[in-house]
Amino acid sequence: MSVNVSMTLNGDAVSAEVEDRTLLVSLLRDQLRLTGTHVGCDTSQCGACLVHVNGRAVKSCTMLAVQADGAEVKTIEGVASNGELHPMQAAFKEHHGLQCGFCTPGMIMSALDLVSINPDPSEGEVRGWLEGNLCRCTGYQNIVKSIQAGARAMREGGK
Repeated sequence: MSVNVSMTLNGDAVSAEVEDRTLLVSLLRDQLRLTGTHVGCDTSQCGACLVHVNGRAVKSCTMLAVQADGAEVKTIEGVASNGELHPMQAAFKEHHGLQCGFCTPGMIMSALDLVSINPDPSEGEVRGWLEGNLCRCTGYQNIVKSIQAGARAMREGGK
């Protein structure tokens, strides 16, 4: 059965016709061509598919697209503005918080969620928050440093 889904996606009104069993990640990637949201495991273990729905982090591989009807959805493509990296993105670049980059969009979206709740997280708080995000390349040290640097830049810059 097909249904129409409408949402605000990265600040723009969008709508799409989807089967009622379509996952949000599939709508974003396959129909709306926003491929920054990755599919890493299909079991909600890795966090590569993380997006924000109504301001909260959600693993889009566990949410049906119809559940996002009427919602405000932000993907990694909506984080930068006016061609400038968001301070959290810039911190990941500056502090080598990525290697292959596959997990990076989910890590950044998770980090932004954390910083919205706790603007000055400790190393332990960052590590605890990232339990739902897997990186297969790093030991997380530079990811943690990147998140703390991004949080600091956001506090100082007011983002």
